Amino acid sequence: MEQARQTRIHGLLLLIVAAVFVWSAIRPTSYAVWALEVAPALVGLVIVMALYQRFRLTTMSYVIIAMLAVLMLIGGHYIYSKVPFFNWIKDAFHFERNHYDRFGHFLKGTFALVLREIALRKTPLSRGPWLFTIVTSMSLAIAALYEIIEWLVSIISKGGKASKDFLGTQGDIWDTQWDMVCTLIGTVIALWLLSRWHDRQLARLDQPRS
Repeated sequence: MEQARQTRIHGLLLLIVAAVFVWSAIRPTSYAVWALEVAPALVGLVIVMALYQRFRLTTMSYVIIAMLAVLMLIGGHYIYSKVPFFNWIKDAFHFERNHYDRFGHFLKGTFALVLREIALRKTPLSRGPWLFTIVTSMSLAIAALYEIIEWLVSIISKGGKASKDFLGTQGDIWDTQWDMVCTLIGTVIALWLLSRWHDRQLARLDQPRS
């Protein structure tokens, strides 16, 4: 019964992401930027779906993956620096930039819980300071890799408009460092607030299926 309920939730998450994908693909600001922003989400979703029967994750992990996919799809549709709601926030609070990008990197810190789950289920690591340290380091490493990919795209495209929109620095020379700091903060908060809830879901996952 519980397994069937969780499966329905996972299916609903997939339908939501699919619906947002269709919306995102309809007349985005730039198809070149859209492809660059959406590609990581699509690759991740394909991997998750391919492994669903062999290595099923907790519902919390699937919610995080779906949330991050939607985040990228929205950013790809509008371009991160031009997401309307965050433009409104920028004007209302007199910020110097659209902070959707920073918000996105903060939320990407929640992916640490997916990394935590994989580490607990597939390695000898147990709960404790070392797990926290290693998962946090992995989360930062992924954030750094993403920044390197953005840099390589800029070099390959010779700094064209699409690559500038993809980078989304908005004139901030410390944008890369800020992005990684936001991911680090999101990682620490997610692990601190959600690890016990995550453990309860892992315990249910380990129960024999009826």
